[in-house]
Amino acid sequence: MIIFAADMEQQNQYIKQFPDLFKGKTILYVHGFASSAQSGSVTRIRQVLPSARVLAYDIPLHPQEAITLLKDVCAQENPDLIIGISMGGMYTEMLYGYDRILLNPAFEMGETMKDHGMIGAQRFLNPRQDGVMDFIVTKALVKEYKEMTEHCFSKVSPKEQRRVWGLFGDEDAVVNTYGLYREHYPTAIRFHGEHSMNDHAFMHSVVPVIRWVDDRQEGRERPIIYIDVNTLMDSWKKPLSSSQKTIRTLLETYQLFFVAAAPAESQYYADINAWLYEYINVPAYGHTVFTNQKSLLYGDYLIDIEKTEGMATLIQFGTDTFKTWDDIADYFSRLGGQ
Repeated sequence: MIIFAADMEQQNQYIKQFPDLFKGKTILYVHGFASSAQSGSVTRIRQVLPSARVLAYDIPLHPQEAITLLKDVCAQENPDLIIGISMGGMYTEMLYGYDRILLNPAFEMGETMKDHGMIGAQRFLNPRQDGVMDFIVTKALVKEYKEMTEHCFSKVSPKEQRRVWGLFGDEDAVVNTYGLYREHYPTAIRFHGEHSMNDHAFMHSVVPVIRWVDDRQEGRERPIIYIDVNTLMDSWKKPLSSSQKTIRTLLETYQLFFVAAAPAESQYYADINAWLYEYINVPAYGHTVFTNQKSLLYGDYLIDIEKTEGMATLIQFGTDTFKTWDDIADYFSRLGGQ
């Protein structure tokens, strides 16, 4: 496949390195079915998190061999975070005792193989260390996967529930285990994306969760910025210019919360959540505050249209100093994370 310069530029427009994120820590990546340790996702994680040690292994085709390998690796390497996608997400759920991110986990792998024509001759999508390129999925192998998935959720506990984040693409046409996951774990986040993880999904959906994990592990408390949702949208309820770009930049240094009036009607609550889901997405998960008393918000900054008096330093949007989101971005850039 020939990739032209313009295509490469579009591919890389989302990519940014975060040298301080997961610095000196180990991440284990568990790939999906028919993939390998040479997948583009592994390359991308290493590129974005250059100070982290990123491990990946060719997962054996037979599930019992796979889970044995992964448990042995965990015992030897003690990873600080495990990221698993699809089939890898299914295995990752069973690696108890570690912080884990499950991307579109295939908890019903046997059924998925039947439903999507995976039985018969297949070809690995990426090169594998042993040089094997082709394999065959038999009914016996499908049965092995069905038996393996029966062990999912076998050791869920309140402690484990706090260590697992589930991410589910809202355009995933391959697996749909959101409801099944929710029966066992509380943190289920829908992101804008398909079954495979592209650069946009990784940067804007996975990296924010990695940052939350890193902050919790380090006991890190970032300065808090409350953002009134009215500062983010125009009169047609579309995002204001540069607002989304500024949000992504602020997330690198600050803890963001999105504020809206406490709803008198349930429809308002639903509309605000729908808007944040559409335009902010993962960073708004668990970071939305409904209140009619913004003056009581305890934090470092409040970005608001109104002249709110309170405990947070007011950044009044729309004034001569802060006419646009570019002005706000410049202001916080000069603060340098304070």
